[in-house]
Amino acid sequence: MTDKTHKTAPAPRDPSAVSTALPSPRLLRWEVLCVLALSLGAAAVSATISFIGVLTAPESLSEQSTALIRSRAEGRPWLDLSLQLYAVIFALAPVLLVIHLLHRSGESARTIGFDVRRPGTDLGTGLGLATLIGAGGLVVYVLSWRLGLTVTVTPSTLEGYWWDMPILVLQAVKNGVLEEVIVIGYLLHRLAQLGWAPWKAVAASAVLRAFYHAYQGVGMFFGNLVMGVVFGWFYLRHGRTMPLVLAHTVIDIVVFVGAVHLIGNVDWLPG
Repeated sequence: MTDKTHKTAPAPRDPSAVSTALPSPRLLRWEVLCVLALSLGAAAVSATISFIGVLTAPESLSEQSTALIRSRAEGRPWLDLSLQLYAVIFALAPVLLVIHLLHRSGESARTIGFDVRRPGTDLGTGLGLATLIGAGGLVVYVLSWRLGLTVTVTPSTLEGYWWDMPILVLQAVKNGVLEEVIVIGYLLHRLAQLGWAPWKAVAASAVLRAFYHAYQGVGMFFGNLVMGVVFGWFYLRHGRTMPLVLAHTVIDIVVFVGAVHLIGNVDWLPG
């Protein structure tokens, strides 16, 4: 009679037993590079290439123009609306990825201050920062344009449909969330975990911000560099991303919506 050996199947692994410790520094560096390659790092490369093309063009910088939001299907409003919504929604995918990665390392969006715990304080602070940065940015843009250091920025080439304003607002919200969550909250948090000195991390974040705005010209490159330093300093001091998201959103809403009504009606405003 043959003796049969019975093998006991291994017990299923308890998901709660999975370690939530941070990845190794090597894996963390690769994580940061992958996130940037899928988001604003790629935008920085694209903007730099575009800026080189602008510099080598026969016209001066101020004689050239760029549109921040372009019509995607001229003459076909519902198709254009669908493509605009698609662009906004999927541009936020890297933000979802960042939040997922934070959760995998035992953290969360709350870790970088991207939450609604302090709505009143965050809104007040965001409006203050928006006023400071927005006013300074407008001065930099107008002066650098007059000096021939910045291209003429057209906020939108949308064709005047009923949904233009909602799309402009959604684009502003998308910019605020995407840029501040990734370039400020996530990047500064991860660089700190990698042992970077605070000022080096802020400098890296600000330079990245400046480069993905490089297509707007030299003046706006340095304007966004300063904005990056101010926002980075604020995050290091307060550990909150949400006020920066609100500030950036308000700035872009004023730029996008305000420009529609002001360009062509105000003599000193380029356009």
